[in-house]
Amino acid sequence: MNRESIPAMISSILKKEDKKFSYYREHTHALSSGVDPGKLMAEVCMKDTGCCQGAGGSMHIYDKQHRFQGGWALVAEQLPYSAGAAKSILLDSELGLIERDLEDGDIIKLDGSQESSPKEDTDRIAVVFVGDGGSHNGRLPVLLNACSKLNLPLLIVIIDNGRAINTFTEDVAASTMQFTLGDHYGVPGLLVDGLHAEDVAKAGRAVTNYIRSGKGAAVMQIHTYRFMGHSPADPEHERGRKEEKTWARKHYDPIKAFEAKYTACGMFTPEELKTAKKDVQETVKHAMDFADNSPEPKAGLAKELEYPTPPNTDYNKITPPSFAETVNERTISSEQMMNVQSHIDALRKKAEDGLITIAEAVNLAIHEEMLRDPTTTLQAEDLQAGSSYGIPGLTQQTYGSLRASDEIVDEGHFIGKSIGEAMNGYRPIVELMNTNFGIYGMAEIASCGNTYLQSGGQFKLPLTILGAGGTAPDQALGAEHSQPLHAYIMGVPGLKIATAASPEAAYGITKSMIRDDGPCFLIFPVKLMNQIKGTVNLGQCMPLKAALLHKASDESVKSGNAVTVLTYLHGVKESMDSIEQLNKEGMDIDLIELRTLKPLDIETIRDSLQRTNKLCILDESTRSGGVGATISSRVCEEMFDLLDAPVIRLAMDDTPVPYASSMEKVVVKRSTDLIEGVMKLCTRSV
Repeated sequence: MNRESIPAMISSILKKEDKKFSYYREHTHALSSGVDPGKLMAEVCMKDTGCCQGAGGSMHIYDKQHRFQGGWALVAEQLPYSAGAAKSILLDSELGLIERDLEDGDIIKLDGSQESSPKEDTDRIAVVFVGDGGSHNGRLPVLLNACSKLNLPLLIVIIDNGRAINTFTEDVAASTMQFTLGDHYGVPGLLVDGLHAEDVAKAGRAVTNYIRSGKGAAVMQIHTYRFMGHSPADPEHERGRKEEKTWARKHYDPIKAFEAKYTACGMFTPEELKTAKKDVQETVKHAMDFADNSPEPKAGLAKELEYPTPPNTDYNKITPPSFAETVNERTISSEQMMNVQSHIDALRKKAEDGLITIAEAVNLAIHEEMLRDPTTTLQAEDLQAGSSYGIPGLTQQTYGSLRASDEIVDEGHFIGKSIGEAMNGYRPIVELMNTNFGIYGMAEIASCGNTYLQSGGQFKLPLTILGAGGTAPDQALGAEHSQPLHAYIMGVPGLKIATAASPEAAYGITKSMIRDDGPCFLIFPVKLMNQIKGTVNLGQCMPLKAALLHKASDESVKSGNAVTVLTYLHGVKESMDSIEQLNKEGMDIDLIELRTLKPLDIETIRDSLQRTNKLCILDESTRSGGVGATISSRVCEEMFDLLDAPVIRLAMDDTPVPYASSMEKVVVKRSTDLIEGVMKLCTRSV
């Protein structure tokens, strides 16, 4: 493939403890990082003994103990992940934590003050590989900025074969000197010819020594030549490249160049070279035999790897790390602890008096969890100022700018960075200010859900994304701030999605999701963050299930005038506001708040429908592809015999949400629409 000098460099300069990220042609990178050839071959061949149990396959190789943290298929997505991994090394140093391997393949963090800390724990680095096409992605400049601001111990290796897929890079890029991009950020770079393996190894040693010395990140661009196409479907044979490839195989093959140079100078003999090749062929044969003789993974494994933490978990029973108190004592000053404790006490007093808001309840939960577990981190825009609703208030002032980091306005970058942290023993929280801004991070959000399965269960990804969102009646925020991101991400596998429309729910679910070992997304009603006040169950996590907020009277049930209403976010207030008017009309509702959109608490819905036999969904997403559409289809598929009438879906129209209330009231449904829908069901006029 003409890139053999690169894995040779990897094996000579990187340590097992270094954190490695690659793209989806990562096989040689994995091998040179120490991944077992048999397990790698078994993974490629879809076998249970593969390094990811056949769940990742050829495009997604992971090996946790060798810190090989994935081949990633979305071009350049691995760049922010590597920043998070490099940041985790800095966090370990700041908190005084070290990594230790377990016999089962897992890695744990320990208090470094209680352990001897070998050198490999003090000079670790992260490395990320990206092609020259991917290096023109906008993620690279943002990564370089993070490298500069945080002095990240990160090596960025750009493998330059002159192609972006099948396109000549020069045809689409004004410059191909990507190693110079760091100049603007104070990140040095160098260019080396991949034909000469010894030059690549020397350059690699120089840049890694620079990074290990604490001077920060560096860029290494390695020029290579591609003998083969991008894929088996590559049309390059039609582009007149046959003669060019013939020349390259003859004159630009690093293996041939290496053999010719070092047999000529007597470094090794032709016989020794033959012996070495024979050993390599024997290793390949053993790997193939291992893969051929391995069983296929069981069919049910995929479902087992959907969530690392079962949805019915009692999060109150999860114990904090043993080093929490010690780490807090050495990283939080007495003045900082006094200030944050005073802040917490004031919020708890508000909660006891029934005066705490949703935003304050979330802030309280975050502080309690960051003190309970020092591996909990927070990333947000405008964090120092408390963001728009005060959710991250007083966090950076208490825990420092590394644990509570103010982020550049690029949600994809800091969601991605949090993925890298989560893969390396941390429990990041991402506050989005407005969840619609998560649209910028859709690629990263999708990978959040995929990682646990495609790594064969090696990387659990304890990451919580939260923020205000949804669309309230008379919101007056315009279309772009009123998009139903919760509906957009419903199709992301492996992602838990929750909502909370009260301080009690916001507090309890925030705590639960932070303790969850998988990726979670929690949304609060944007227009009610500081309006709704109430109490919280202090110190307690809340189960991830729906809540029956109001139960229809037995009389309304007997008379057939009771309806099950499913809603969430602003729909909860709208539904509560409708109850008095419905009661005056002789009707009532079972009001269920959908605190988990995924996984859906279908049993709570079933219990209610067994009483009412009628269903109305007040949905804060569009009619096409919305949350209500998913729920309605499941109810009709699984509980059709419980329904006395068609399901009524009160969803947002498919048109964008307008600013003016005169138009918006037609698009966004509210209490008046709910009253009308319930009346239709009770009067059999559907």
